[in-house]
Amino acid sequence: MLMLKILILEDEESLLQLYSIVLQKEGFETFLAHNGQEAWNILEKQHIDMVITDILMPVMNGYDFVELVRKENPTIPILMITAKDDFVSKSRGFSLGTDDYMTKPIDLNEMVLRVKALLRRANVVTERKLILNNTLLEYDALTVTSHGDSCMLPQKEFYLLYKLISYPNKIFTRVQLMDEIWGRDNTSDLQTIDVHINRLRRRFQDNPDFEIMTVRGLGYKAVIH
Repeated sequence: MLMLKILILEDEESLLQLYSIVLQKEGFETFLAHNGQEAWNILEKQHIDMVITDILMPVMNGYDFVELVRKENPTIPILMITAKDDFVSKSRGFSLGTDDYMTKPIDLNEMVLRVKALLRRANVVTERKLILNNTLLEYDALTVTSHGDSCMLPQKEFYLLYKLISYPNKIFTRVQLMDEIWGRDNTSDLQTIDVHINRLRRRFQDNPDFEIMTVRGLGYKAVIH
């Protein structure tokens, strides 16, 4: 099986090695750099499937590196892991093209989940399919196939399920889901989301690959098993 290649930028050697070891145990091939310039030199010689980068680094910082990468490759997944937890830093990171952002100290298991989710979404962009163990979601056909059984969902139900599963463990508020799927100008009540969620739960209550969970006071998230 072809190993996916992840480029890691981190000027603290112990963290650089730790991230690398954890990802290698998950079956990824890693390439290590202590700053943006080292990483850019690697990118010029080696195909990379994903980038994990710190912000504060010598020679070339994470912001400058992400901006440089995005000019050459607008689709490669980029995860920022940094000690800078203020809104301005996060906003700048996302505006430059970062796909996800984690604040140190991080949970390494969560990092692995986010890496896999970003790589899965990168593949989804081109194939418009999601595969979860024995479950397949096909965007263009609005179908979910599980253990040989296939069913076509109503459009809004499918889009809701697809959105949640595309971002495992990410909490979406009812407003976010309504704006994304029904549109900002819709006049539907927010309880419409609850109705569709309940329908999805009933439909897939016996599916062992995923579960839609309510996060009290916040919204909903999909948990992948």
